[in-house]
Amino acid sequence: MAALSDVPVTQPSGSRTTKLAVVGAGAVGSTLAFAALARGSARTIALHDINRSKVEAEVLDLRHGLMFTSQAHVIGSDDVAVCEGADVVVVTAGAKQKPGQTRIDLAEGTIGLMREIMPGLVDVAPHATYLMVTNPVDVVTYAALKISGLPRQQLFGSGTVLDSSRLRVVLAERCGVAVGNVHAYIAGEHGDSEIALWSSASIGGVPLLDWEPVDGGAPIDAAVRAEVHREVVDSAYRIIAGKGATNYAVGLAATRIIEAVLKDERRIMPVSSLLDDYHGISDVCLSVPTLVDRRGVADNVRVPMSDDELAGLRASAESVRAVQKRFGF
Repeated sequence: MAALSDVPVTQPSGSRTTKLAVVGAGAVGSTLAFAALARGSARTIALHDINRSKVEAEVLDLRHGLMFTSQAHVIGSDDVAVCEGADVVVVTAGAKQKPGQTRIDLAEGTIGLMREIMPGLVDVAPHATYLMVTNPVDVVTYAALKISGLPRQQLFGSGTVLDSSRLRVVLAERCGVAVGNVHAYIAGEHGDSEIALWSSASIGGVPLLDWEPVDGGAPIDAAVRAEVHREVVDSAYRIIAGKGATNYAVGLAATRIIEAVLKDERRIMPVSSLLDDYHGISDVCLSVPTLVDRRGVADNVRVPMSDDELAGLRASAESVRAVQKRFGF
């Protein structure tokens, strides 16, 4: 029987197709691959994992759904060569966060893994855009940049894209409006020191700080904003305590980032990238609103911030930088 990475695929002559490689076939990686397949994000989806039986099982399961998706080719292997020629490589492999652990607790093992896998990935896919999803994503993104030698545009982290979605969901529920009417960002570390950018948030074009309740919705005063922020920060811990891992929402969030790259969308997203004098912050990977397109990350967007938000962002930067230094970066 042919290996799951060896089955030939026939492409239309002269066509330009896209390839997404997902490194790590655990809960996040396999869910991400499923989301990308269901959304038609890429023509080829490649799964790579050191556990051969696991990756082959995931590939078979995904292939059995191809009748219900757009045309695609799903392959997988324990050999890194399966990632060759990828347009986007998403790294989800890493230590699993356990109940009671912070994302920072995962840093040592995951950075060690990056030292092992990044050189081989860059060898087979030197021109790919790299998206780091594994936690602690800001520290891991910085370490992966240093280990790989790739430019900052080509390698970045999923950052607070998911956290921002959580924020918008909670605000929508509080205000009694659709999630799509809420525009708000979480910035800083993807973790306990993250901050909400209330100054630039809006609902249906109305600045959040000027929002008046409609149809029985709640006012969003300072006390409510503090509750909302705490709910966003604590949400991952609640999910991990209840089911062992977060996977659905992060899979969807990462897929939207992937599509912004593959479709050259020029979408503004709060991804984690290496900052250079962003409000005076440099040499650390943090999430701020950033233009994402075919190049990967382009420019960071300097959204207006209050003095408290700027102080919070700088404190978050110091928190992440302290962890980097602990591991020699």
